[in-house]
Amino acid sequence: MQSLEIIGFKRANLGKQEAKQLRDAGNVPCVLYGGKDQIHFHTPAFLFRDLIYSAKVHTVDLTIGKDVYKCKLQDYQFDPVNDMLIHADFLLLDDKKEVKFEVPVKLEGTAVGVIKGGKLVPKLKKIKIKALPANLPDFLPVDVSKLEVGKSVKVSDIKAENFTILNNKSIPLATVVTTRALRQEESSDGKDAKKK
Repeated sequence: MQSLEIIGFKRANLGKQEAKQLRDAGNVPCVLYGGKDQIHFHTPAFLFRDLIYSAKVHTVDLTIGKDVYKCKLQDYQFDPVNDMLIHADFLLLDDKKEVKFEVPVKLEGTAVGVIKGGKLVPKLKKIKIKALPANLPDFLPVDVSKLEVGKSVKVSDIKAENFTILNNKSIPLATVVTTRALRQEESSDGKDAKKK
């Protein structure tokens, strides 16, 4: 899995007043969990752009002072009024401990049903998995080339290698649906057949 670099700065004070000042200056108050002690720090808000507002999934190389921590973004909160990022939690990754991650689904191929006039409709963009940090994939490829009209590819069709899928196996990932043009074509074919 790709890694994203973020630079953090330890917080001297942990009060609400200081947190407000940090946000006003364009920073996000953060906490790193999972180590011996929690580490309170702040980081510039713009560094979250590729972490939160991207379809890609990343682990994080978090640099605070001289220390670098391999971690993941565990949780984040937005201001309900102005949608500004106001807080983020990070979780320290342990090479020997499995971690839960949401990984994007990548639909590959052209469905047979689409060639016949149907439309491919994605149903689930990400799959929750559990794996060791070294085994986390960038995305989960799903072949849709054999899908006929009215058929779906499901979570159970994903090949799990070195990770465990946590979603229900029966959930559809993508479905080929009938379009209006295809319905009209089928109905006109039926009428032509009756005339003959």
